[in-house]
Amino acid sequence: MEPTAERPFMPDYGVPTDLDGVLPWSWAEERLVRNKNYWLVTASAGGRPHSLPLWGIWRCEQGDFVFSCGPRSRKARNIDENPQACVTIDDTVECVSVEGQATELTDPAERSAAIDAYVTKYAEPDGRDQMAGFVGAHRLVVLRPERAFAVIEREEDFSARATRWTW
Repeated sequence: MEPTAERPFMPDYGVPTDLDGVLPWSWAEERLVRNKNYWLVTASAGGRPHSLPLWGIWRCEQGDFVFSCGPRSRKARNIDENPQACVTIDDTVECVSVEGQATELTDPAERSAAIDAYVTKYAEPDGRDQMAGFVGAHRLVVLRPERAFAVIEREEDFSARATRWTW
């Protein structure tokens, strides 16, 4: 399901309320797919934030983001305590950030497909088996989006193109 485009509430930055100039979801999805490094933000049950870079895959058909992490890592513990999370691409000019609920991916068929996609995106040809084993031995987490934001950090685009999507 494709999200609905809206304007983020940013009146102090000159962002209009009409939808003329909002970015299409395909613009954000293209960047989510091709990006190599992402930032993941989680928070503990008490609200303490945690942010680190990671690799992951945006799955267009499912409309979600999958990443791997150690089962005892801070991000895994935070997700167990508080499933709200945010993933951003590493581009600071054409910015995309996706907020949603993160849960462990447990279905064997979905895990296998996600590992294959992960290996296809990141592994060198002679390292595919090693990467598949590493990713498969760790926790796979899926972030299902609730809202996403995009801004283009160029003066002529910032306020005119700022977009929020909701699911």
